[in-house]
Amino acid sequence: MAQFLQQVVSGLATGGVYASLALALVLIYRSTRVINFAQGEMGMFTTFIALWLIDAGWPYWGAFFATLGMAFVGGVLLERVVIRPVERAPVVTVVIVTIGLLIALNGAAFWIWGGETRSFPSAFSTRAIHVGGVAFSIQDFGVIGVSLGAVLLLYLFFRFTKLGLALRAAALNPEASRLVGVRVSWMLALGWGFAAVLGALSGMMVAPLVFLDPNMMRAVLLYALSAAILGGLDSPLGAVVGGLSLGVGLNLVSTYVGFVGDELKLPVAFVVILAVLLVRPVGLFGRTTVRRV
Repeated sequence: MAQFLQQVVSGLATGGVYASLALALVLIYRSTRVINFAQGEMGMFTTFIALWLIDAGWPYWGAFFATLGMAFVGGVLLERVVIRPVERAPVVTVVIVTIGLLIALNGAAFWIWGGETRSFPSAFSTRAIHVGGVAFSIQDFGVIGVSLGAVLLLYLFFRFTKLGLALRAAALNPEASRLVGVRVSWMLALGWGFAAVLGALSGMMVAPLVFLDPNMMRAVLLYALSAAILGGLDSPLGAVVGGLSLGVGLNLVSTYVGFVGDELKLPVAFVVILAVLLVRPVGLFGRTTVRRV
């Protein structure tokens, strides 16, 4: 039982990271119907910026919040400069643009910081605390708290502020939103900004666990995509539930299914994607759209 509880808590920590990045994917998909394949590289690039600030003498939390602010501005600029010129193009064109953005950000990180692996400081101690004879890592609880806290703040923003309601309206029905005066194009840009913030958050939470290098977010993006598909690509709640479920599920499978281990976690995530697409293509919380011809 002790091992089971430890794996559940550890899975919730990694699942919280997957959930935040999955939510970023959902935010952009809801407004553009396109998966942003550069989401992970955006998170990686901003994590390097955070490390640069920390090495320059900034306190951790000062660098943390400054990085989130820069990520927001960067996300808005990317939408304005890179995505908006092709927003009316076929979907495949926008997908290719996001893949090109992935390659560009990865190459820029290699050029600026090099390809060596770096350690990234954690805001939380790795010391274990004992609860009822079970040892839990303070870092795991910290990652869970930060990831879910950010998701909760975003939910409150979208639910109870006029700007948040305008963002939701622009994503769900842009034509009707324009008729009531919502500046849809800027709402899409703000959506990219919030997605970039969630990507930066994921990067800074996962970097102390996997170490920082230009390719560190590749696997995390695939796990987040699995979580988004599991929950439903058009469901923010599904992204969160899918991320947490995937994190816990993969931990339990790698622990109790002997031949899986850590090496086969990623193939298991792909099996999840395949199973969901075969059984329920819209995901657990997705809605089937019916169109009249």
